Amino acid sequence: MELHVKKNASSASQAHLNRARMLISCPDGPGIVAAVSHFLHQHGANIVQSDQYTMDPEGGMFFMRVEFDLADLEQRLPALEEQFEAVGSKFNMQWQIFNVSRKKRLAIFVSKEDHCLVELLWQWQAGDLDAEIGMVVSNHPDMKEYVESFGIPYHHIPVTADTKKEAEQRQLDVVGSDIDVIILARYMQIISPTFIEHYRNRIINIHHSFLPAFVGGKPYAQAYERGVKIIGATAHYVTEVLDGGPIIEQDVQRVSHRDDVSELKRIGRTIERVVLARAVKWHIEDRILVHENKTVVFNG
Repeated sequence: MELHVKKNASSASQAHLNRARMLISCPDGPGIVAAVSHFLHQHGANIVQSDQYTMDPEGGMFFMRVEFDLADLEQRLPALEEQFEAVGSKFNMQWQIFNVSRKKRLAIFVSKEDHCLVELLWQWQAGDLDAEIGMVVSNHPDMKEYVESFGIPYHHIPVTADTKKEAEQRQLDVVGSDIDVIILARYMQIISPTFIEHYRNRIINIHHSFLPAFVGGKPYAQAYERGVKIIGATAHYVTEVLDGGPIIEQDVQRVSHRDDVSELKRIGRTIERVVLARAVKWHIEDRILVHENKTVVFNG
């Protein structure tokens, strides 16, 4: 069996041992950027990137993403977070600080179609996905040998209508508490509200259409019958509303009457794997803020 070894060339965790990212959302008002910048300056931090967005300067929500370097970050981060509480309380902020050198751990769920899984593994192996893939979970055994050739654990947990509750409990057990995000890479099972509650805004799904679009089964056949001229894919966070969660990324490609169902599927698979990989990359780089059923994505 060929063993795929991940390349370790210049990952962010090695290049930026003292780098952190801060995500902030709060009601808009004067002085927010100044207060955050002043706080970081007082503690000797150097801001290397800052992005902000307001929904409405007159009473809307304000969103901010800041990257900064701070000497001895690992040791100083707990105290920094404790002292930032005063700033957060003053502006009614929801905020998080992430240590960049601490790679996020991913669990990938997949069924039989492998194109999205393969794309994620390829990007991870190439060093473009700066994360750790903790496991792959599947309701089918088909990709066990391929996944394990990367040195990644593979958990085959069959799911039927009668065993769905027990299967989900097994999934929760194997995923545990040290996984940061779950990726549904064409995992063809509906996730229960109980499961979702454990990983709120931490389950990313790829939908095989440009939402909102054709509902139900065989979307490409429906698209072909309607003679569509554009097909696409949508990556979104999973909520209790089927395919109705906050949208992270979308893309489309033009098609024509010359493209049959097989060609639409081929084109669709390419869009799906690219869109999902982008969404995952933005999540692990702390570029996404969720507000109600929308996202603000600082991807520039």
